This record gives sequence, structure tokens and C-alpha cells, in this order.
Amino acid sequence: MPYDPRLVKERKATVVKPGVIRVVEKSTSTSSSAIERSVPASRISRLWHFGGIAAGMGLGAVAEMGKRAVGVSGSNYNSVLASEDNFGRLANGLARMRGAALKIGQMISIQDPELIPAPLVEAMERVRNNADIMPYSQTEQMLRDNIGADWKTQFQEFDLKPFASASIGQVHRATTKEGVDVAVKIQYPGVADSIESDMDNLFTLLSYSGMLPAGMYLDKTLKVTKKELLQETDYFYEKDNQMKFRQFLQKYPEYYVPFVVDELTTKQVLTTEFVRGVNIDKLNESYDQVTRNWVAYQVMRLTLLELFEFRFMQTDPNWANFIWNSETRKLNLIDFGACSNYSEQFLSEYLNVIASAARKDRKGIDDASLKLGFFTGQESEIMKNAHINSVLILGEPFMSTEPYDFSQQNITKRIHELIPTMLKYRLTPPPQETYALHRKLSGAFLICAKLKAVIPLHDLFWEIHDNFQKSVKDKNNKQSE
Repeated sequence: MPYDPRLVKERKATVVKPGVIRVVEKSTSTSSSAIERSVPASRISRLWHFGGIAAGMGLGAVAEMGKRAVGVSGSNYNSVLASEDNFGRLANGLARMRGAALKIGQMISIQDPELIPAPLVEAMERVRNNADIMPYSQTEQMLRDNIGADWKTQFQEFDLKPFASASIGQVHRATTKEGVDVAVKIQYPGVADSIESDMDNLFTLLSYSGMLPAGMYLDKTLKVTKKELLQETDYFYEKDNQMKFRQFLQKYPEYYVPFVVDELTTKQVLTTEFVRGVNIDKLNESYDQVTRNWVAYQVMRLTLLELFEFRFMQTDPNWANFIWNSETRKLNLIDFGACSNYSEQFLSEYLNVIASAARKDRKGIDDASLKLGFFTGQESEIMKNAHINSVLILGEPFMSTEPYDFSQQNITKRIHELIPTMLKYRLTPPPQETYALHRKLSGAFLICAKLKAVIPLHDLFWEIHDNFQKSVKDKNNKQSE
């Protein structure tokens, strides 16, 4: 539903003359090291920048060869391209590129350090937090093109310095003419037109450099990611997703989805209510265990609700999308650009897979995996055992009625150790639905591990399982009447 200024608590707004905006620079959220540089908007300019990154890494490889020759290299990686210096070169290059390049940086930054070299994760963390920002001339041009030449009349105050960088845009804090605090996400120019070439170039660079483990990014993963990113460039699509989640979660007071300001939203500019709190990756051990457990539990609960109640999942597990507000004791949810619908048929069989894992039922996993399309029926025992073992690992948090200690788990690592076997013996690619879904599940587990949560999930899973089965049964009974 569109926002209604009458429903927002009164605040002392800056008093200005009609049509006059107070443009300020007061944001403290964006890193002080962020550099103001124009976004390379054309395909040619972006290709040129990728070429610069590749050339710099090539020179870095030569230097690394020299270091190894004289025994002064500190690198533990096989490829001379995979050195800490080159990790830094890649991060700095992507920080300037933004767009799809930044999206991949975000994805890498939330991976388990046991799977990807820690220096690469750290470098990509810098990309996630310190991407270059658009100069005011580009920012204003995007606002003029989308809201209109008189865009300043819509605001009492607009902070020129963004307080956050999304994968394809940067976010500014502002106050509407009605006195409402809002977050204004402005898309980087040219990113929609360059997604396909950006993704191809970056995946090629990462694959040949040896920076990523074999099997992490498959061709189908690339195809799915391209599709998601193209959807994310349409902020009308994101607005619709956000309004759906706002409706879904009305009966769950633990979560809050900010409203969308329709009048200030276009395909390239998204304006929503500004929400306060702490990104959950900042909930370190200075926060008490009870708080960290509560947040982790709500993340896992939301993940299961999205799948088996809403049947509509926000598939981007970026930690910055979850904001803990200690005053309201709510988990604020933002960024709904990446979302997927799931059919009842798919979810029924997928639920059977997880339920079989929770029961440690290997035959149940086998049968449901065949129906889902993980198997053709002609697989070797080696392949079937690797797949079934990976599913059993995934189901561990739901097996016991005792709280599951995520601080001691290594779920992602153990599953990844089985991937080479599955890649070698797999006869058919996994169902397309599982690519984004498994990224979200993996991200949810990593969030719980980062929070060192100890939480009971057995009863939660079986409650949601039973509710889903009942809803399907009730629907079938109604149709047969």
C-alpha cells in the first residue's frame, strides 16, 4: 500500500520555503574512504575498465612469480594470479565499476572463509562497504530523468552523500516535503545495459585466475544470476515485491517491511520509508547471546515461511538486508529486488527432501530427489551417496529437539567437499529453482554461524511442515467438492 503521511509520527522538519530544498552532506554511514567517481555507463567504457583490471592482475602475477622464485612470497595458492595483491586490485577495480561487478563482490563477501580464500573475502568486503559513489552531477541527472526537472520540490532535505551502496545503485537519506524520513535508492546509469557483458567478463576473470574453487560457479548459475540482475534493475518490480512482503508479514510482529513512496518511485529510483537499526553482521559478541539467538531464529523462521507459507522468497541473503532495531525489537527487512515464486508441486517434493533429511531417511531423500529432477534414475551409487549425504548435512539443524549450535557447525564446508564428486558423476543439472533457493539457505546458515547462534529449529520446521501439508490437503479437498 502507498504511504500515508498522516500515519507517520510527527517530527521536527526543516522549515524551508516552498520549492526550496536544503541539500546537505551529513551521512556518516558511507565509508570515509569512498571516492566520488563517475560510473562507467557505456559498454565500451566498462569493457575498458575490465581490461584495466585484467592487465593490472597480469602485472601482479609477474611480480608474484618473482617473489616465488626468490622464496619471499606469502601466497599459499597454486595460481600466481591468486595473490593477496591481486585480490586487492580486483576489489579496487570492482569498487569503481559498480553494477553487476559489485553484485558479485557482495555475493563473494558473504561466503564462508573456509571455502574461499580469506583475503579474497576481505577484499570483497571492502567492495561491499566502500564502493565508489556517483558524483553529484550523475546523481542529479538520474533524479531529473526519473522524478522530473523539479525533483527538488519533492523534498525538504536531501543528503548528497549516500549512506549505503546496493548492488546496482546507491541509497541517499532524505526528507519528503511532507516531513517523512525516506531512503532514496538511485540506480547507477548504464548498469541494466551492461549486465550480460559484465557478468561474462567477471566470471571469466575469476575462473581463469583460480580465485574461486572449481564447481562454485556453473554456467547455469551464471544464467540464473543474469536473469535476477536484470529483474533487479526494474525498481517497479522491486516495489511490487516489497508490497507483497509487507502484506505477507502483517501477522508477524517480529518483522517490519518499510512502506514505498509511490509518487517518488520509478523504474530507476526507489523511495521507501527510512528504517533505523544495526545491520545483523554487526551483531558481534558485544551483543548478548539472547539477542543474537533471537535474530538468528527469526532469520531461519523467515526463510522457512517464505518457502512453505508465502511460496515467494527473497533470495538475496546479503547481511545488510536485515536490520535489527533494539528499540522496537523488530527485524527490519529491506531490498526486495531478487525474489522468486515457487510452485506447490516443487515445494511439496522439496519439503519431502528436507523432512527425509530431518528423519535421517536416506531412501526418502532418494525418492524425493528423483521426483524433483536431481536424479535421472541412472546415477551411480557414488553420485547418489554424495547427493544424499549433502542433503543430510543440510537437514542437521532440524534433526534434534535440542538447540543447534551454529558456532560449531561447518555445514557449508562439508557440502562443498562433496561438490567435486557430484560434478564428476552428475547426469543432469540441479533443478533451476534450487540455484537461488540454495544460495538463500546457505546465506541463512552463514548468518546464524556469524552470530554464533544456539537455537532450536526442530519444532519450528515441523510446525511449518505440518501447516504446508494441511494447506495442500485443504485445497485438494475443496477442489474435489
